[in-house]
Amino acid sequence: MTSDIRDDEAERRQLGEKLRAAREYVGYSQDEVAAFLKLPRTAVTNIESGARKVEALELKRLAELYRQPVDHFTGEEDSAGSALPADVAHLARQAAKLSLKDREELGRFADFLKTRAAGGPT
Repeated sequence: MTSDIRDDEAERRQLGEKLRAAREYVGYSQDEVAAFLKLPRTAVTNIESGARKVEALELKRLAELYRQPVDHFTGEEDSAGSALPADVAHLARQAAKLSLKDREELGRFADFLKTRAAGGPT
């Protein structure tokens, strides 16, 4: 039983660390996230430290806010052997929302960046 409690606490801390990192990556303050969730800022602090459990709906809203799939935070993405780094997966999700014409333009731009990085003609 004590081992289960420690495992739960470790999972909450790990989830909190991922949520904090995602919040910082997108540049939101804890106050902004708290306002979005309609919670006190201290609740966000406690979630990020692992001191408070995250409700399923809160996690869903946080994933939307941070532009990540829920499984990014739960660790299921890692166990599924995701082949793409998180930043590349984010770019792919955003590109999928573009029109075909814009995705083609994005592809040409990616080719340009790759050629430039390889020292090719600019």
